[in-house]
Amino acid sequence: MAAGIIAGVTFVITVAGGILERVLDHYEFPTIGRGLWFALQTVTTVGYGDVTPRRTSGRIIAAVIMLTAIGFLAVITASVTASLVESGRRRFAATSGRDMEHRLDEVNDRLARIEAALEDRSSSR
Repeated sequence: MAAGIIAGVTFVITVAGGILERVLDHYEFPTIGRGLWFALQTVTTVGYGDVTPRRTSGRIIAAVIMLTAIGFLAVITASVTASLVESGRRRFAATSGRDMEHRLDEVNDRLARIEAALEDRSSSR
């Protein structure tokens, strides 16, 4: 759920940032498409450099997009990592439980043989 919210916020900030770049800097971003292209490059951390903001307002917008992208990538990375760790933990728990059960069965069998051998010795005296 949190990842979905963060993805949605990232999308909105990216689109809004692209539109704001166009509104605030007509020279560098003559079309909304060019502003969106810049925002997309920034949020994906590609940064071709073919379009760059020159005004302070554009740089502030770019910084907000960058920080949003960093947060988004961190959440995605954490979600994937948590999923992999949980999967590994479940697999380990299932495997170790079966191994432990098998070992306990072996110990019980061995104990039964020892008890039987002791009974045979005590009854033969």
